[in-house]
Amino acid sequence: MDPVSLGLLAALAGGAGGELGRDVWAGLTALVRRPFRRGEGEGAAPTVSTGVPELTRLSQDPDDQLSAQALSTALAVRAALDSDFHMALVDWLRQAQTVPTDEGAVHNTISGGTQYGPVVQGRDFSGLIFTSTPARPPRPAGDEGHRDDTPG
Repeated sequence: MDPVSLGLLAALAGGAGGELGRDVWAGLTALVRRPFRRGEGEGAAPTVSTGVPELTRLSQDPDDQLSAQALSTALAVRAALDSDFHMALVDWLRQAQTVPTDEGAVHNTISGGTQYGPVVQGRDFSGLIFTSTPARPPRPAGDEGHRDDTPG
């Protein structure tokens, strides 16, 4: 299973998605608090986190990327060791991905004077080529008679 997105975890912990987001976060909380069942017949498995401490830390500070990373890792490890948890986590993730979290949202701002030239706003661009020359800035007022190509 791929790790759960850090942005998704942080957004849900921070209350994104309104009531639906809170319900999805509560679903993850309930899932993580389930008893940890490892596969039958396995020897002494290494001690791993249930995910509860990581979930609690992220709940307390949704902007902490390290807490989001720790929870994502704990979920992935637990899913690898507990097949019931894995299936439940996949179901939870399917539901969580329907919550509008603003993850991947683009907020573009152009400010600070007048810009001359092409502007592309969006996200995840690659291979862009601009083949036009930028527009020349307008001449200052009162400079209409001056020509740039006159001999000096």
